[in-house]
Amino acid sequence: MARLFGTDGVRGLANTEITPEFALELGQAAARVLAEEATGRPKAIIGRDTRQSSAMLSHAVGAGLASAGVDVEHVREIPTPGIAYLTSARHYDLGVMISASHNPMPDNGIKFINSQGFKLDDAIEDRIEACLNTQWDRPVGAAVGHISESCAVSDRVYMDHLVSIGDSLRGLSIVLDCANGAASRVAPKVFQELGADVVVINASPDGRNINKECGSTHTERLQAMVKAAEADMGFAFDGDADRCLAVDHTGRLVNGDEIMGLMALSMKERGELANNTLVITVMSNLGLRLACQEKGIDFAVTAVGDRYVLEEMLAHGHMLGGEQSGHVISLRHATTGDGTLTAVLVASEIARRQQALAEAVSFVQTLPQRLINVPNVDKTRTELIAADVARAEAELGETGRVLLRASGTEPLVRVMVEAKTQEQTDEVAERLAQIVADKLAL
Repeated sequence: MARLFGTDGVRGLANTEITPEFALELGQAAARVLAEEATGRPKAIIGRDTRQSSAMLSHAVGAGLASAGVDVEHVREIPTPGIAYLTSARHYDLGVMISASHNPMPDNGIKFINSQGFKLDDAIEDRIEACLNTQWDRPVGAAVGHISESCAVSDRVYMDHLVSIGDSLRGLSIVLDCANGAASRVAPKVFQELGADVVVINASPDGRNINKECGSTHTERLQAMVKAAEADMGFAFDGDADRCLAVDHTGRLVNGDEIMGLMALSMKERGELANNTLVITVMSNLGLRLACQEKGIDFAVTAVGDRYVLEEMLAHGHMLGGEQSGHVISLRHATTGDGTLTAVLVASEIARRQQALAEAVSFVQTLPQRLINVPNVDKTRTELIAADVARAEAELGETGRVLLRASGTEPLVRVMVEAKTQEQTDEVAERLAQIVADKLAL
């Protein structure tokens, strides 16, 4: 039986897979597990993104928590990292975020955050899952949880935190693409208070337009706007604003690898890069690894998923890590990826260096990369093509690599190749993909 929780909470089609009934029961189960460890009456904070289904699900989760004796505070639309920060800073026992992140609008999800602001570990999630559909004694009378709302105050607490981290951005022109999502209210205010000349796009959520041809998954409009406005840079967030990608003044996309390279170099120069190490995933471009080596920065490599990046950071005391997708974790300031924070840190670094973003990240020379999904194959037998992969890696040498990953949810294998030129990258990737299709066909 498949595990209920994925690497980022529970996610699926809203009102079909993620129903109000399920959300209520999940809230009750989470409260029962929480009560086992709480010393007093537990309290939880719930935020949500701007999807039409998010209010429905947040109230269902809140009802479930309250029915099991937890006091609940709703803060409505707020970024996921805002909930993580508030949970820790304001001493809640549990944080809940209703969001499907960068997924299309019809999807939604439920994420739980512990009292320290971190995502729940697997063991606690498994205990919550085990509590579903089991008998329990319901509280009555005054033991039932209280539900309240506090939006403006919570926004202000989180925004003050972000503003306190940034440097003055006066003189910089910055375009923000808020994906019609959870950053729409918070991010523009933060950058305005830091003194930037801000142009805002896709910050008019109507419940249906979150992530729709905008944000970090569709950066074309941001790239065009940065050039049209002759801005210094731009930043794109995803639906729950835990990711950030950048655009330089030429309209070129600056991905998470380049952002992490700049942040790691900045921290190293200021003596703030713990263990002199940046944590990346296997999907980070080889160009980032080569740039780190050139700058004397070590790196640790994890499986794909910010969950695994964070586990590595906490286990070994590293302070910076993330993914090529723009999910960057700076443990000095946050407990999870925070898109607005990442944008503030990058813009502040550009202000300090007094150079263009394009120049600041130029030391990270990303290699051409090609990813091909090969469907309808036996993903459990990739050892049959190990020799073919080894021959391709020998052909590419030190300036290229091959990565094969079996999908966790579908009968397909992902073939990723990096090489010196796009021509070589495409040729090797397509050749290996055909070998996978032939040798592992179902």
